[in-house]
Amino acid sequence: MKLWGKFFLVVFALSLLSYGISGTAYAAIEPLTVLTEEFYSAGDTITISGFVKNFDTSDDQKSMDVTIVITSPSGNIVRVDQISPNSDGDYSTSFKAGGMMKEEGDYTVKANWGPQENKAVFQYGGGSGTATDQAATDQAATDQAAADQAAADAAAAADMDKEPGESTMTQPVCGPGTVLKNNVCVAEQQKGGGCLIATAAFGSEMAPQVQFLREIRDGTVLQTESGSTFMTGFNQLYYSFSPTIADYERENPAFKETVKIAITPMLTSLAILNYVDIDSEEEMLGYGIGIILLNIGMYFIAPAVVIFKIRNRK
Repeated sequence: MKLWGKFFLVVFALSLLSYGISGTAYAAIEPLTVLTEEFYSAGDTITISGFVKNFDTSDDQKSMDVTIVITSPSGNIVRVDQISPNSDGDYSTSFKAGGMMKEEGDYTVKANWGPQENKAVFQYGGGSGTATDQAATDQAATDQAAADQAAADAAAAADMDKEPGESTMTQPVCGPGTVLKNNVCVAEQQKGGGCLIATAAFGSEMAPQVQFLREIRDGTVLQTESGSTFMTGFNQLYYSFSPTIADYERENPAFKETVKIAITPMLTSLAILNYVDIDSEEEMLGYGIGIILLNIGMYFIAPAVVIFKIRNRK
């Protein structure tokens, strides 16, 4: 009898211990996790992943997207993504290193899901990676130099075959990280980042209005140096408050409709860029400043004039 008593006592103790271990393991899971590799070089595929503990697709308050904001060592925002977790709460996104990632050093990955927040850090080495990567880069440079020489020889031979007085216009050969635009090599821009407020207002990243904003940004604004500089400063301001507004839109349908109505005039003003050809920095500055002034007039000056006239009638 004493032997059986000791046996049940041991089983009972093991049961309590296993229950405590499982409870501790569950409690150790963070509400929001974010993971990435420790080091990337230019051209590598950067993968950001994680887990949302309380994600629930049946509850609007617990089925929000995860907002990922990546900042450079100097604090500039270089990329923003909105990711929809799967039914288990797992999320993941991938993109190529480079583009707006100009600096070498530690980049911070900040994840937000409602009130939850977490961070991860990875080191970006720019174009310098492992010895194998460097050898591949050197070989690519050698191949590029040989191709450039062959192109120059072909152009010279073509010039010799032409009639006197007949001119030849040759296009420059752009190096890695640059693209040819208007016969000039300009820095290649990485397309990315989300229009958080518009996406929440219109319900999907595939909505025509959101696609329109993305096309204006990637196809027009980022194609000039002045436009890229403007977007860098704009992103710093916009992404400091847009995740909060986007979350509130999903929680409050009335606020969502209000935002939708409020941004419609801005979308209309941006449509002007679809009907003009911007081929220089001066044109980008001119049209950009004009549209900014137009929006200031619509959103601030016009309402102020109306309020002023109403108050004067009283």
